[in-house]
Amino acid sequence: MPMPIIDAQVHAYAADTPDRPWAGAPNWPAHVTGDEMVAAMDAVGVDGAILISAYSIYRYDASYAVEVRNAHPGRFALVKPVDPSDPAAAETIAAWKETDGTVGTRILMSHESSRGPDDPGFAVIVRESARLGLPVNLLCWGRLDAGMALVDRYPGTFFILDHMGLLQPHAPPAPPEPFAELPKVLKLARRENAVIKISGACTLSHAGYPYPDIWDPLARIFDAWGIERCLWGTDWTRTVAHLSYAQGVDPFQLTDRLTESERAVLMGGACTKVYGWAPRVRGRSSGNPN
Repeated sequence: MPMPIIDAQVHAYAADTPDRPWAGAPNWPAHVTGDEMVAAMDAVGVDGAILISAYSIYRYDASYAVEVRNAHPGRFALVKPVDPSDPAAAETIAAWKETDGTVGTRILMSHESSRGPDDPGFAVIVRESARLGLPVNLLCWGRLDAGMALVDRYPGTFFILDHMGLLQPHAPPAPPEPFAELPKVLKLARRENAVIKISGACTLSHAGYPYPDIWDPLARIFDAWGIERCLWGTDWTRTVAHLSYAQGVDPFQLTDRLTESERAVLMGGACTKVYGWAPRVRGRSSGNPN
């Protein structure tokens, strides 16, 4: 039975209405509902995805992501960002743990420039997540040193480094030196309590689709971290100004820089192992019933 293809990071959201207002207005389409996300995945053979509640739109409210997962329970697992300023963060994480489909929490260190690795709000999130067996997804692009220090400070917590730890643009063009901090990313691979998301990588290309210039840097990440610690993801819809969903999937499906076994691990196997979840798709393997 083939390994399921799992996107390690997608976002879905409803239109901005008085009943479900947006907290922010990113340069995203007017809506990418759960049904629309499933249709995009079906069109390119992606079996399931880790649905990250969209901070740009809903801040720390994950209720729409929960609705999407409940409508498509075999296709999505859930990750929620947790507010480090919330005095009830521990209770919030405990309730999140009991939510069907939950597989992780998220710290948005990049959005918390005043908070260092020793911040007590981060401490609560990290410790409670570890106590409840939830990995912490860590967004620390632009603050990679602080992110590394947080990982080192809590060796008993399992971290998933979002977007390779590299600052990515919300619209073209790619930065002049998109992989400038790659040496730090490679050094971080020594931490046994962390894995890395190869998410949003196509946004760092200067060459355009099918992004041939990303493969040499990615190969260095695969070598340093080990392919079994690398989780492929599109970060769609955050990447929508750069590419279609298919354009975020096809280069990884078609490249000759990966063997078939490496592709299976990168595009599904590692994600299943890290999150303890696999999609339920007819004709493919099934995993955790969450």
